[in-house]
Amino acid sequence: MQPLFVDSHCHLDFSDFKDELPAVIARARDVGVTRMVSICTKLRLEPQVRAIAETYDGVFYAAGVHPMSVAAEPAVTLQELLALSQHEKFVAIGETGLDYHYSGESKTAQIDSLLIHIEAARRTQLPLIIHARDADEDMAQILETEFNKSPYTCVMHCFSSSKGLAITALNLGFYLSMSGISAFPKSTELRAIFAAAPISQILVETDSPYLAPPPHRGRRNEPAYTVHTAKVGAEVFGLSLEEFAIATSANFDRLFWKAANTNISKTEADI
Repeated sequence: MQPLFVDSHCHLDFSDFKDELPAVIARARDVGVTRMVSICTKLRLEPQVRAIAETYDGVFYAAGVHPMSVAAEPAVTLQELLALSQHEKFVAIGETGLDYHYSGESKTAQIDSLLIHIEAARRTQLPLIIHARDADEDMAQILETEFNKSPYTCVMHCFSSSKGLAITALNLGFYLSMSGISAFPKSTELRAIFAAAPISQILVETDSPYLAPPPHRGRRNEPAYTVHTAKVGAEVFGLSLEEFAIATSANFDRLFWKAANTNISKTEADI
């Protein structure tokens, strides 16, 4: 049987997929990527992200305010996130986090927003989706301090940060997600960080339309390319592709429990 994969983080509402979304999703299913989580990064765009999830079997969604958008978007409220979480196919909070590389001037607002998202994850018991760039020290401190106040679950999406942040996240029981970056030839240090992690805390994603793995690097990414990153992931962990698919799908089901509890679609069952 064909291995089945989950693209745990993609952006199907982005204009890169305009007028081509049915074909993009069909290509993903053809190679065994039967489930996807489409991420809303600005709450004013939530209706269109939700509509995609409602239209396609196997597509779920999450919503939050991306740290790079915090300065330009209205401040998120706990009540907004709690209300959104009631939707059947809303399966996670975020993405949220800290980005000091491009948006360091909004550091205070980013931290305030992150704390609201963390509280929403606590209240809903849905996983938190974290974006972290050039903010490892603050990120580790906030995640650990908040977890010690009251636990929550979390995935470090598109993880490409330091070994120190990886250790902090893993020790808290959080998950690290492999993106196309981990498949780049020069990402040897990043692959070593993943190799030292428990396979039970690993997910795979595309972050499409960004960060396409080889052999598509430099072009638009899409959920079907999850398989290319998964092949590298399997090598990193010394597993067959099928074993890696089974392990990461089980991890997804454990973390994204709401998606796991949704009935498998006819499309998936027929694969």
